[in-house]
Amino acid sequence: MFTLFLTFAKIGLFTIGGGYAMLPLIEREVVRRGWITQEEFIDLFSVAQSLPGVFAVNISIFVGYKIRRLPGAMVCALGTILPSFLIILFIALFFTRVADNEIVERVFKGIRPAVVALIAVPVITTARTLGLKGWILLIPVIAASLIWLAGFSPVWIVLAAILGGLGYTFLIGEKIKKH
Repeated sequence: MFTLFLTFAKIGLFTIGGGYAMLPLIEREVVRRGWITQEEFIDLFSVAQSLPGVFAVNISIFVGYKIRRLPGAMVCALGTILPSFLIILFIALFFTRVADNEIVERVFKGIRPAVVALIAVPVITTARTLGLKGWILLIPVIAASLIWLAGFSPVWIVLAAILGGLGYTFLIGEKIKKH
């Protein structure tokens, strides 16, 4: 149980800000330790992302439950949440003193590219695991560009992705039927 807590506390500690930046570390830790397989991680990520709440906490709960049932789920969730909570609490106590500090602003701006890289790694890993073609990786790049550069609403991008996914599935289904 202590190993579960420490593993997810390390994940929580080194991935402040949560979100997709946590994915590579979660994946590496839980798959390397043999707690779940690579395929289970991909499935688990899909399920955890569709549930309400922070998906990293959802993943930690699933992994903990698989290993030690309810106590494991609780320990893993606590390990994931506690470091960020304590750091945010500490920052909140001193935020008014550093909010307008130019160095602090530069640090946060410098972190942004690293977060983008941390998000890109699991996308590429998942694409390879699923056997997706390289051109498919252009889809999120195009979608992000349309939102940030062209000002498209994310709602329209999601709707277009749904239609594109349905069309792709239909085309692939037709090719499979012919063979």
